[in-house]
Amino acid sequence: MSNAEASLEHLFRVFTMPEHHDSTLSRIEQHLSDNLSDFLSRHVVAKQTSLEEIEQDFNDPHLPVQPEFVSTHAEHLLTKLVTNSVNTYAPTFIGHMTSALPYFHLSLAKLLVGLNQNLVKIETSKAFTPLERQVLGMMHNLVFQQDDAFYSQHLHSAQHSLGAFCSGGTVANVTALWVARNAKLAAKPGFKGVSHAGLASAYQAYGINNLGLISSKRGHYSLGKAVDLLGIGRNNMLYASVDSHTLDPAEVLALGKAYQAQGNDLLAIVGVAGTTETGHVDPLDELADVAQELGCWFHVDAAWGGATLFSDTHRGLLKGIERADSVTLDAHKQMYVPMGAGMTLFKDPAISSAVRHHAQYILRKGSKDLGSTTLEGSRNGMAMMVYSSLHVLGKSGYELLIDQSIDKAKVFADMITAHPDFELITAPTLSLLTYRYNPAVIQACSGDSEAINEQLDKLTKAIQKKQREAGKSFVSRTRLSINRYENQCLTVFRVVIANPLTTVAHLAAILEEQAEIAQAHPLYVELLKAQECIIV
Repeated sequence: MSNAEASLEHLFRVFTMPEHHDSTLSRIEQHLSDNLSDFLSRHVVAKQTSLEEIEQDFNDPHLPVQPEFVSTHAEHLLTKLVTNSVNTYAPTFIGHMTSALPYFHLSLAKLLVGLNQNLVKIETSKAFTPLERQVLGMMHNLVFQQDDAFYSQHLHSAQHSLGAFCSGGTVANVTALWVARNAKLAAKPGFKGVSHAGLASAYQAYGINNLGLISSKRGHYSLGKAVDLLGIGRNNMLYASVDSHTLDPAEVLALGKAYQAQGNDLLAIVGVAGTTETGHVDPLDELADVAQELGCWFHVDAAWGGATLFSDTHRGLLKGIERADSVTLDAHKQMYVPMGAGMTLFKDPAISSAVRHHAQYILRKGSKDLGSTTLEGSRNGMAMMVYSSLHVLGKSGYELLIDQSIDKAKVFADMITAHPDFELITAPTLSLLTYRYNPAVIQACSGDSEAINEQLDKLTKAIQKKQREAGKSFVSRTRLSINRYENQCLTVFRVVIANPLTTVAHLAAILEEQAEIAQAHPLYVELLKAQECIIV
């Protein structure tokens, strides 16, 4: 057999069958199926490997020329990639909005890849298209709570869309504001609409200088991307203050009126249901009133907090979300599905036609192709993951998960408050909180001077870095402007309680580990010496 024939046979087998039953890939797959948590704890090893060292493993820009056996390549991935990855399943990984997943998603992921459906149009996703529409209907019902007649009319209508699946909150926010912009600057007599004529002609047709967006500085960075992509410009991103970590509706109203008085108009007000840094929820009901008075779109970014709606106990925290024109949700956060499952939902099923596109070979007029009203074209059927989770867990299951996360966050906040050497910075509204290391001896003698806070910032940063490198647990950090410190910007620990496997004992251990790291760090001694609180 010639080399070319051997290579062709190898490639054919790659598309049809495993090389042999005991291949490395098969063994990895079996271990993952048997005990995912055990596999990750054994293979995702906490090593003090620097990013620079890892980059050396992926530092060859040349394309591989010859095919290699899957088993050989799998060994390479296991050694170089898996062992240096982050174990997001670990119950002590509480620093970001990424958590353990239910075991059944591994099998579903294999099914999803095997079917390889493309949700851009029905011809490549015959059954997945109605499934996605149903999931969007379920989530729309969770948020907006319309009657059965409403969903009977709109769920599978070719002329309507209850929302759009996308890769995550960023694309969901951009999609919502894209629809808002096109609806705001729609066609009218003598003007074909912004999607045809462009922004300059649209501003002239509507007699405005600029179009603006109001949010808080706690809003997600994707809002800045959105105004950039939509041509509105970051200079027209208007930020209202967040003295109590949420928007003040009165200030938003005054800011909007002042902006309109300058010959401008408002595209939207964006309220946040679960800010990324602190988990706070803006006063959505009052902001809906303001948006109505200013005559603009009201969008709610509920990428994190939207799942709170599953809980009858805590749903009231999001009061007013049902009045939004559009809502962003991320199922890959508190709905526990794999990455790449964001959604934007529209209260008015007809409004998505503001961005409807067609093509002769695809997305033909009158079809139910999902790609005609989505920003993304080719994409996989992640709606199946959400569909299955909704069935396997049910509303009551999600309610239990949400409730216990919020309860544990409150318990952790109490633990921090009770500990003499820690200071709670922001209490949990949902399941996020922030705090810092501030030894009792410093609290007793130093007040809130800027110099001391600068030193505490350095110590907090050092603790967080050392804890991450140690590999037993992980919290993130951020910087926040804090009222009680005369709006000084402080470096704080940021904790996200989402993993159902995280226990109160894990939280206590994380706190004690931080205290031990702090007291062994040179910065701790320097801090005490500098403040002359004790004789060292």
